[in-house]
Amino acid sequence: MENKSNFFLKINSSREYWEQRYSMGGTSGAGSYDKLAEFKAEVINSFMKNYQINSVIEFGCGDGNQLSMFDFPSYIGLDVSRTAIKLCIERFKYDKSKSFFLYDSICYKDNHAIFKADLAISLDVLYHLVEDNIFELYMNHLFESAERYVIIYASNFNSKQTNHIKHRQFSIWIDNNLSNWKLIDIIKNKYPNESLADFFIYQNIEND
Repeated sequence: MENKSNFFLKINSSREYWEQRYSMGGTSGAGSYDKLAEFKAEVINSFMKNYQINSVIEFGCGDGNQLSMFDFPSYIGLDVSRTAIKLCIERFKYDKSKSFFLYDSICYKDNHAIFKADLAISLDVLYHLVEDNIFELYMNHLFESAERYVIIYASNFNSKQTNHIKHRQFSIWIDNNLSNWKLIDIIKNKYPNESLADFFIYQNIEND
């Protein structure tokens, strides 16, 4: 079992937290395994089929366990942790449909739309972005990368920061900053006693 208490030593940023966590043998967390991961896979695989999604980009691919449950024809995975990216590269080294890149929100500007897909996804990430400026950069990059839809799986209420978690009512930020995106569905968690996250599905009203 992971000794999570060690992960909080000398942590100055969300990036450092996740790199230290993975480098010490930690995983993406309970939400990326077992029944919570299966629930997320059911929702997203169904969405892929129903909306004829051909390409996906994920901001926060983690250790790749959740990814292994998805049916994606073309996929780009980004993560702030070098260790996580290396894990994914090794795990999916024979899968030519998947590409992986290290993500640094401060050093990311995609004017040529290199990182673009029908669907952009963010799963169990937002409440781990404890820095306000990093949260805003991340949200802009997430939505800029999506041609048609964005799926966010996260909590949606404000709370004070505790260790590496800060819950945010992100839907208000989207309403105030991204006028071309419309919330079209909310899918409540199948296991509300085990996770505070729900699915929020946004559509680009300019492209669809």
